[in-house]
Amino acid sequence: MENIFFTSWENVARVIIMTFLAYVSLIFLIRISGKRTLSKMNAFDFVVTIALGSAFATISLNDNIAIAEGVTCFAILVFMQYIITWLSVRFRGFKKLISGNPILLLYKGELYEDILKQERIAIDEIYLSARKEGIDNLNDIDAIVLETTGDISIMKKISNKEAEAMKDVKMSDS
Repeated sequence: MENIFFTSWENVARVIIMTFLAYVSLIFLIRISGKRTLSKMNAFDFVVTIALGSAFATISLNDNIAIAEGVTCFAILVFMQYIITWLSVRFRGFKKLISGNPILLLYKGELYEDILKQERIAIDEIYLSARKEGIDNLNDIDAIVLETTGDISIMKKISNKEAEAMKDVKMSDS
């Protein structure tokens, strides 16, 4: 139990230096990888973010990890994220594999309650989204879509389910 509160000033200095260098390196790598790295997260983006955070903590606190090893880890994770997003933009099937599809929750006032349950969306979340859009009645909404990022999109007016903006939305069996 010795050294539970303090080991040495050398260790404190190492944490300060390593955290600073890791932080600067991570910011640099994220900036050069492009804006997509910082966009709304799908499942893959979330995993990369968690992995970067874990690597950052390890680099900062583990005295067996050199800054070069840590920056290499950052670079690999950012590069993997870049490659995945590059492939997602070019190959629709790959994007679906990584992100899934948006899902229709309501169409022309008809709420798909079975899909709400399946996606674990409470009706209160639908009401909240409607209020944010200034809508007081679900019958005034043509479509509500659960996006791949977990956001709920409200479309006040659409011509039909085949509308261009609805192209990749997974439709109800109804």
